[in-house]
Amino acid sequence: MTRPITAGVDGTDESLAALGWAAREAVRRGLALRVVHAWRFQSAVPADVADRDTQARWVRDAVAAAVRTVAERHPDLELSTDVLEGPAADTLVAAAADAELLVLGSRGHAAVVGFLLGSVGQQVIAEAVRPVVLVRAGDQAAAEAGGREIVVGQQGSPDDSAEALRFAFETAAARGATVRAVRAWTLPPVFAYSPGSLKLLDDAGGLEPYEKQALGEALEPWRARFPGVPVVEHVEMGSAGQVLLSVTGRAQLMVVGRRGRRTAVGARIGSVAHGVLHHAECPVAVVPHG
Repeated sequence: MTRPITAGVDGTDESLAALGWAAREAVRRGLALRVVHAWRFQSAVPADVADRDTQARWVRDAVAAAVRTVAERHPDLELSTDVLEGPAADTLVAAAADAELLVLGSRGHAAVVGFLLGSVGQQVIAEAVRPVVLVRAGDQAAAEAGGREIVVGQQGSPDDSAEALRFAFETAAARGATVRAVRAWTLPPVFAYSPGSLKLLDDAGGLEPYEKQALGEALEPWRARFPGVPVVEHVEMGSAGQVLLSVTGRAQLMVVGRRGRRTAVGARIGSVAHGVLHHAECPVAVVPHG
């Protein structure tokens, strides 16, 4: 079954930018676009002013107006709209499960807004089983051209970053873009070395050559699968978040993996994904590990 790209809209400028991004990506990939809005009945509004049916009609009309603009811009795009009553986070997590990817709005430098306000955003990103793309207000199609790259973070073993790399290469292939694969490394404490790891480092000729070798091995199957996608290998000493943000000016999209998890104080998405989401100047795709 072919999955659609799903955009969550809530009327904010950020979500409307996300809707535009999702529509363009759906056209590039030849996929349908599903637009989802989650709403809750506002019981505090007097019934003689707006009962449940009236509020539902207001919501449907607002969503229809947003979708109309996209339909006019992309007349051949297959579009569907769902206005669903229920908790925003649960609704969006369920919508993501049936989507190729979920696209939402983000304020970037400040708290994430709208559907992604506070714990809602943490839950959606941490629990979605498909990639979630965060788009800031003002995002334009022009930012997706002009030689700008798909930047993807790679860490750990090839399997650890396989889904993020897959998403990056698929997106680059659809856009005719270059993939910049970034692997950051730091000096580990001496006690972290085992005899086996010391031998691997010795065989590679040192820490930096070892990291370059590890990145090359992780990229190998994706280079073979997408031979037409140019690749830049970027290995740099530093924290993963800082190194990724240092190349955000080159990026039309930043791709990071995540191991979402729940704790006693709520959902967590990891420090690298969290930092990139709040500070990257471009849309960010957060891809769950397989």
